[in-house]
Amino acid sequence: MSATAEPATSAAKASGSSFYTAMKILPAEKRDAMYAIYDFCREVDDIADEGGTDEERHAGLERWRQDVHALYAGKPAGLAEFLRPHVERYGPREEDFIAVIDGMEMDVGAGVVAPDWKTLDLYVDRVASAVGRLSTPIFGLDEAAGTELAHHLGRALQLTNILRDLDEDASIGRLYLPREELEKAGIKADLQNPVAVLADPALDAVCRAVAARAELHFREADRIMGSAPRAAVKAPRLMGVAYHGVLKRLLAQGWAAPRKRVGVNKLGLIGAYLRYGVV
Repeated sequence: MSATAEPATSAAKASGSSFYTAMKILPAEKRDAMYAIYDFCREVDDIADEGGTDEERHAGLERWRQDVHALYAGKPAGLAEFLRPHVERYGPREEDFIAVIDGMEMDVGAGVVAPDWKTLDLYVDRVASAVGRLSTPIFGLDEAAGTELAHHLGRALQLTNILRDLDEDASIGRLYLPREELEKAGIKADLQNPVAVLADPALDAVCRAVAARAELHFREADRIMGSAPRAAVKAPRLMGVAYHGVLKRLLAQGWAAPRKRVGVNKLGLIGAYLRYGVV
Protein backbone atom coordinates (compact mmCIF):
# COMPACT_ATOMS: atom_id res chain seq x y z
CA MET A 1 0.00 0.00 0.00
CA SER A 2 1.38 3.41 -0.87
CA ALA A 3 1.91 6.03 1.81
CA THR A 4 -1.30 7.86 0.92
CA ALA A 5 -3.48 5.14 -0.55
CA GLU A 6 -6.74 4.25 1.16
CA PRO A 7 -7.03 0.54 1.93
CA ALA A 8 -9.32 -0.97 -0.64
CA THR A 9 -10.29 -4.05 1.31
CA SER A 10 -12.63 -2.86 4.06
CA ALA A 11 -15.84 -4.44 2.85
CA ALA A 12 -14.00 -7.47 1.52
CA LYS A 13 -12.19 -8.12 4.81
CA ALA A 14 -15.33 -7.58 6.86
CA SER A 15 -17.72 -9.37 4.50
CA GLY A 16 -19.45 -12.31 6.11
CA SER A 17 -18.61 -11.12 9.62
CA SER A 18 -21.01 -9.86 12.26
CA PHE A 19 -19.24 -6.50 11.94
CA TYR A 20 -20.14 -6.32 8.25
CA THR A 21 -23.79 -7.18 8.95
CA ALA A 22 -24.03 -4.64 11.77
CA MET A 23 -22.43 -1.80 9.81
CA LYS A 24 -24.29 -2.56 6.60
CA ILE A 25 -27.49 -1.21 8.16
CA LEU A 26 -25.96 2.26 8.59
CA PRO A 27 -26.46 5.12 6.10
CA ALA A 28 -23.73 5.16 3.45
CA GLU A 29 -21.64 7.98 4.98
CA LYS A 30 -21.63 6.39 8.43
CA ARG A 31 -20.98 2.96 6.96
CA ASP A 32 -17.98 4.26 5.01
CA ALA A 33 -16.62 5.89 8.16
CA MET A 34 -16.97 2.65 10.11
CA TYR A 35 -15.25 0.68 7.37
CA ALA A 36 -12.41 3.22 7.55
CA ILE A 37 -12.13 2.63 11.32
CA TYR A 38 -12.17 -1.11 10.62
CA ASP A 39 -9.38 -0.72 8.05
CA PHE A 40 -7.26 1.25 10.50
CA CYS A 41 -7.70 -1.45 13.14
CA ARG A 42 -6.91 -4.25 10.71
CA GLU A 43 -3.81 -2.48 9.43
CA VAL A 44 -2.28 -1.97 12.87
CA ASP A 45 -3.37 -5.43 14.03
CA ASP A 46 -1.68 -7.00 11.01
CA ILE A 47 1.54 -5.18 11.89
CA ALA A 48 1.40 -6.48 15.47
CA ASP A 49 0.72 -10.04 14.30
CA GLU A 50 2.64 -10.33 11.04
CA GLY A 51 4.87 -7.27 10.73
CA GLY A 52 8.23 -9.04 10.76
CA THR A 53 10.76 -8.79 13.56
CA ASP A 54 9.89 -7.05 16.81
CA GLU A 55 11.95 -4.07 15.70
CA GLU A 56 10.06 -3.90 12.39
CA ARG A 57 6.71 -4.17 14.15
CA HIS A 58 7.55 -1.41 16.61
CA ALA A 59 8.68 0.74 13.67
CA GLY A 60 5.50 0.00 11.72
CA LEU A 61 3.28 0.95 14.64
CA GLU A 62 5.33 4.09 15.30
CA ARG A 63 4.84 5.15 11.70
CA TRP A 64 1.08 4.91 12.22
CA ARG A 65 1.38 6.96 15.43
CA GLN A 66 3.24 9.71 13.63
CA ASP A 67 0.78 9.70 10.73
CA VAL A 68 -2.19 9.97 13.10
CA HIS A 69 -0.47 12.88 14.87
CA ALA A 70 0.09 14.52 11.48
CA LEU A 71 -3.57 14.01 10.55
CA TYR A 72 -4.75 15.87 13.64
CA ALA A 73 -2.14 18.59 13.09
CA GLY A 74 -3.57 19.26 9.64
CA LYS A 75 -0.47 17.98 7.86
CA PRO A 76 -0.11 15.30 5.15
CA ALA A 77 -0.91 12.10 7.02
CA GLY A 78 0.69 9.31 5.00
CA LEU A 79 -0.90 5.99 5.90
CA ALA A 80 -3.66 7.72 7.88
CA GLU A 81 -4.71 10.11 5.12
CA PHE A 82 -7.77 8.00 4.22
CA LEU A 83 -9.18 8.75 7.69
CA ARG A 84 -9.25 12.52 7.13
CA PRO A 85 -12.80 12.99 5.75
CA HIS A 86 -14.26 10.83 8.51
CA VAL A 87 -12.29 12.59 11.24
CA GLU A 88 -13.43 15.95 9.90
CA ARG A 89 -17.07 14.85 9.66
CA TYR A 90 -17.50 12.96 12.93
CA GLY A 91 -14.70 14.14 15.21
CA PRO A 92 -13.32 10.91 16.73
CA ARG A 93 -10.54 11.68 19.18
CA GLU A 94 -6.84 11.39 18.32
CA GLU A 95 -6.12 9.78 21.69
CA ASP A 96 -8.39 6.85 20.87
CA PHE A 97 -6.57 6.09 17.61
CA ILE A 98 -3.32 6.19 19.58
CA ALA A 99 -4.78 3.95 22.28
CA VAL A 100 -5.58 1.30 19.65
CA ILE A 101 -1.98 1.43 18.41
CA ASP A 102 -0.70 1.18 21.98
CA GLY A 103 -2.89 -1.86 22.54
CA MET A 104 -1.56 -3.57 19.45
CA GLU A 105 1.97 -2.83 20.64
CA MET A 106 1.27 -4.78 23.83
CA ASP A 107 1.19 -7.88 21.60
CA VAL A 108 4.69 -7.26 20.22
CA GLY A 109 7.64 -9.09 21.74
CA ALA A 110 6.74 -11.28 24.70
CA GLY A 111 3.13 -10.19 24.25
CA VAL A 112 0.30 -10.58 26.71
CA VAL A 113 0.63 -13.85 28.64
CA ALA A 114 -1.43 -14.50 31.80
CA PRO A 115 -1.68 -10.80 32.71
CA ASP A 116 -3.16 -9.62 35.98
CA TRP A 117 -6.71 -8.25 35.76
CA LYS A 118 -5.49 -4.64 35.75
CA THR A 119 -3.18 -5.23 32.77
CA LEU A 120 -5.82 -7.25 30.95
CA ASP A 121 -8.36 -4.48 31.45
CA LEU A 122 -5.91 -1.92 30.06
CA TYR A 123 -5.29 -4.13 27.04
CA VAL A 124 -9.02 -4.63 26.46
CA ASP A 125 -9.68 -0.92 26.82
CA ARG A 126 -7.09 -0.14 24.18
CA VAL A 127 -7.93 -2.77 21.58
CA ALA A 128 -11.71 -2.80 22.02
CA SER A 129 -13.23 0.01 24.07
CA ALA A 130 -11.06 2.61 22.29
CA VAL A 131 -12.50 1.33 19.01
CA GLY A 132 -15.94 1.86 20.51
CA ARG A 133 -15.02 5.41 21.47
CA LEU A 134 -13.97 6.03 17.86
CA SER A 135 -17.27 4.58 16.65
CA THR A 136 -19.92 6.11 18.88
CA PRO A 137 -19.75 9.65 17.43
CA ILE A 138 -20.30 8.06 14.02
CA PHE A 139 -23.34 6.22 15.35
CA GLY A 140 -24.71 9.52 16.66
CA LEU A 141 -24.42 9.03 20.43
CA ASP A 142 -23.57 11.94 22.69
CA GLU A 143 -20.14 11.84 24.32
CA ALA A 144 -21.19 10.69 27.79
CA ALA A 145 -23.41 7.84 26.63
CA GLY A 146 -20.97 6.90 23.89
CA THR A 147 -18.03 6.68 26.26
CA GLU A 148 -20.00 4.57 28.73
CA LEU A 149 -21.29 2.26 26.01
CA ALA A 150 -17.80 1.86 24.54
CA HIS A 151 -16.45 0.97 27.98
CA HIS A 152 -18.93 -1.83 28.59
CA LEU A 153 -19.67 -3.18 25.11
CA GLY A 154 -16.00 -3.11 24.10
CA ARG A 155 -15.05 -5.15 27.16
CA ALA A 156 -17.95 -7.56 26.65
CA LEU A 157 -16.99 -8.21 23.03
CA GLN A 158 -13.25 -8.55 23.68
CA LEU A 159 -13.61 -10.87 26.67
CA THR A 160 -15.88 -13.02 24.52
CA ASN A 161 -13.23 -13.03 21.78
CA ILE A 162 -10.63 -14.11 24.32
CA LEU A 163 -12.77 -17.01 25.52
CA ARG A 164 -13.54 -18.06 21.94
CA ASP A 165 -9.98 -17.85 20.61
CA LEU A 166 -8.03 -19.58 23.38
CA ASP A 167 -6.41 -22.23 21.20
CA GLU A 168 -5.66 -19.89 18.32
CA ASP A 169 -3.99 -17.43 20.66
CA ALA A 170 -2.04 -20.17 22.47
CA SER A 171 -0.64 -21.35 19.14
CA ILE A 172 1.19 -18.00 18.81
CA GLY A 173 2.25 -17.85 22.46
CA ARG A 174 -0.53 -15.69 23.85
CA LEU A 175 -2.76 -16.26 26.87
CA TYR A 176 -5.19 -13.50 27.77
CA LEU A 177 -6.71 -15.22 30.82
CA PRO A 178 -6.10 -13.28 34.07
CA ARG A 179 -3.38 -14.53 36.36
CA GLU A 180 -5.50 -14.14 39.49
CA GLU A 181 -8.15 -16.53 38.13
CA LEU A 182 -5.54 -19.05 36.97
CA GLU A 183 -3.93 -19.08 40.39
CA LYS A 184 -7.28 -19.23 42.18
CA ALA A 185 -8.19 -22.32 40.12
CA GLY A 186 -4.95 -23.99 41.20
CA ILE A 187 -3.60 -24.47 37.70
CA LYS A 188 -0.21 -26.14 38.06
CA ALA A 189 1.15 -25.56 34.57
CA ASP A 190 3.74 -22.89 33.84
CA LEU A 191 1.62 -19.80 33.20
CA GLN A 192 4.10 -18.70 30.54
CA ASN A 193 3.24 -21.85 28.56
CA PRO A 194 -0.23 -21.18 27.12
CA VAL A 195 -0.66 -24.62 25.55
CA ALA A 196 0.06 -26.34 28.87
CA VAL A 197 -2.34 -24.03 30.71
CA LEU A 198 -5.13 -24.86 28.28
CA ALA A 199 -4.64 -28.56 28.93
CA ASP A 200 -5.32 -28.19 32.66
CA PRO A 201 -8.73 -29.57 33.78
CA ALA A 202 -9.28 -26.47 35.93
CA LEU A 203 -9.41 -24.24 32.85
CA ASP A 204 -13.20 -24.32 32.73
CA ALA A 205 -13.52 -22.55 36.08
CA VAL A 206 -11.16 -19.80 34.94
CA CYS A 207 -13.11 -19.23 31.74
CA ARG A 208 -16.41 -19.11 33.60
CA ALA A 209 -15.04 -16.40 35.86
CA VAL A 210 -14.06 -14.35 32.80
CA ALA A 211 -17.43 -15.07 31.20
CA ALA A 212 -19.20 -13.78 34.33
CA ARG A 213 -17.40 -10.47 33.96
CA ALA A 214 -18.29 -10.32 30.27
CA GLU A 215 -21.95 -10.93 31.21
CA LEU A 216 -21.88 -7.95 33.56
CA HIS A 217 -20.56 -5.76 30.75
CA PHE A 218 -23.21 -7.03 28.32
CA ARG A 219 -25.87 -6.22 30.93
CA GLU A 220 -24.57 -2.67 31.38
CA ALA A 221 -24.30 -2.17 27.61
CA ASP A 222 -27.92 -3.28 27.19
CA ARG A 223 -28.99 -0.82 29.88
CA ILE A 224 -27.23 2.06 28.14
CA MET A 225 -28.60 1.15 24.72
CA GLY A 226 -32.09 0.84 26.18
CA SER A 227 -31.97 4.53 27.12
CA ALA A 228 -30.36 5.74 23.89
CA PRO A 229 -32.06 6.87 20.67
CA ARG A 230 -32.95 3.73 18.75
CA ALA A 231 -31.32 4.85 15.51
CA ALA A 232 -28.01 5.58 17.25
CA VAL A 233 -27.61 2.07 18.67
CA LYS A 234 -28.82 -0.14 15.82
CA ALA A 235 -25.30 -1.24 14.85
CA PRO A 236 -23.91 -1.76 18.37
CA ARG A 237 -27.06 -3.69 19.32
CA LEU A 238 -26.43 -6.11 16.48
CA MET A 239 -22.81 -6.54 17.56
CA GLY A 240 -23.96 -7.12 21.12
CA VAL A 241 -26.53 -9.72 20.10
CA ALA A 242 -24.03 -11.55 17.90
CA TYR A 243 -21.30 -11.77 20.53
CA HIS A 244 -23.60 -12.37 23.47
CA GLY A 245 -24.89 -15.35 21.52
CA VAL A 246 -21.32 -16.61 21.14
CA LEU A 247 -20.73 -16.24 24.88
CA LYS A 248 -23.90 -18.15 25.73
CA ARG A 249 -22.91 -20.99 23.42
CA LEU A 250 -19.42 -21.08 24.93
CA LEU A 251 -20.92 -21.31 28.40
CA ALA A 252 -23.18 -24.15 27.32
CA GLN A 253 -20.30 -26.01 25.67
CA GLY A 254 -17.69 -25.37 28.36
CA TRP A 255 -13.93 -25.16 27.89
CA ALA A 256 -12.83 -28.75 28.35
CA ALA A 257 -10.49 -30.02 25.63
CA PRO A 258 -10.96 -30.63 22.78
CA ARG A 259 -12.73 -27.31 22.30
CA LYS A 260 -14.98 -26.71 19.32
CA ARG A 261 -14.74 -23.20 17.92
CA VAL A 262 -17.99 -21.30 18.35
CA GLY A 263 -19.13 -18.87 15.68
CA VAL A 264 -21.95 -16.37 15.37
CA ASN A 265 -25.41 -17.90 15.05
CA LYS A 266 -26.51 -16.56 11.67
CA LEU A 267 -30.21 -17.20 12.27
CA GLY A 268 -29.99 -15.33 15.55
CA LEU A 269 -28.21 -12.46 13.83
CA ILE A 270 -30.91 -12.31 11.15
CA GLY A 271 -33.55 -12.19 13.88
CA ALA A 272 -31.71 -9.37 15.61
CA TYR A 273 -31.40 -7.53 12.31
CA LEU A 274 -35.16 -7.74 11.81
CA ARG A 275 -35.77 -6.56 15.36
CA TYR A 276 -33.22 -3.75 15.63
CA GLY A 277 -32.04 -3.04 12.11
CA VAL A 278 -35.24 -1.49 10.86
CA VAL A 279 -36.51 1.69 12.43
